Amino acid sequence: MTKKLIRIEGLVVLVLGTYLYFSNGYNWAVFLLLLMLPDLSMIGYVVSNKTGAYAYNFAHTFVTPLLLLLLGLAFSVDFLMMIGFIWMVHIGMDRMMGFGLKYEMDFKDTHIQRL
Repeated sequence: MTKKLIRIEGLVVLVLGTYLYFSNGYNWAVFLLLLMLPDLSMIGYVVSNKTGAYAYNFAHTFVTPLLLLLLGLAFSVDFLMMIGFIWMVHIGMDRMMGFGLKYEMDFKDTHIQRL
């Protein structure tokens, strides 16, 4: 049941974030160009599992994109809003597909399932 809830939650974030991004008139090309950017955090696994897990988890938690959205909204900075929405959509997409935050033991060990 928990896995299904996390996946449904991811779907909701994906759909809502995508809707809000495009309803603000932001660019398709930028969306597609930056959508997979958070996955560059996997490069940390070249150093070690611990470094990789920290880098990946930083790039795949909702805290930073939510802060970007709040700052963008508070100061009317569209660039921050765009990045925040794209980042949220990426995380939602990952959660919907069952990719979760990583444990330090192995890249395949996540808070949702073992990949």
